[in-house]
Amino acid sequence: MINEPLDLLARMQQQVTTWSAARDRRAVFLDCYRLMTANMLVALERGDFADAGWVDHLLHRFADYYFDALVAYERDDPATPAIWRMAHQAAQQPHVLPLQHLMLGVNAHINYDLTFTVVELLQPEWETLDPERRRQRFADYSLVNQVIAQTIDTVQDEVITRLTPAFFMVDKLLGRVDEWATARLLTAWRDAVWANAVRLLTCPDPATHTTICHTVETVALRRAEAILQPTNLAALRSLFSA
Repeated sequence: MINEPLDLLARMQQQVTTWSAARDRRAVFLDCYRLMTANMLVALERGDFADAGWVDHLLHRFADYYFDALVAYERDDPATPAIWRMAHQAAQQPHVLPLQHLMLGVNAHINYDLTFTVVELLQPEWETLDPERRRQRFADYSLVNQVIAQTIDTVQDEVITRLTPAFFMVDKLLGRVDEWATARLLTAWRDAVWANAVRLLTCPDPATHTTICHTVETVALRRAEAILQPTNLAALRSLFSA
């Protein structure tokens, strides 16, 4: 039985509306995330996945990680993941571009949150899954890449271009190249997430588990720092600033 989608979408939309009214730049990522989630729910209802119940659980638990980190940050909880603290704090910096806000959120949610969401869902069943069932889980997980790819154009048209009008001209000049490159990047990130999740599920001891978790966080933080690099900012300004 697929979970009722309106609760999650309504929560996302309510937060986007609140942030947009306050000109809080955190709305950039969440609005894009909302669009992707809506498309995922359509794909679930359409029967695209072999195990719709498992994918639906993954979708909603994944969203919990985002909102849990947000609540922790708003409460100034020391347990707030460092990667999300960086993304939320960047929203207060006027020089950070909408595209950078988007990529900071995508990086934190995929390279950090998704790793631990996948582990959480697979942990109880991993030892009982035969090779075919594990392949099925990965196939359903990978099919999400198609939904993301189909959402990228909408994100550009409805979110990024609205906030950065000059992006429209760049998008037209590049044709499908920028969508293809973005889809390739996110697919590579999601493939690495699955590989890290399997490493965590099969690691031999707690010390190794801790090391892998630390590496996951470190890589995500380094990517966030690269997204915010002044040199990258200058390049993005020349392309995307009105």
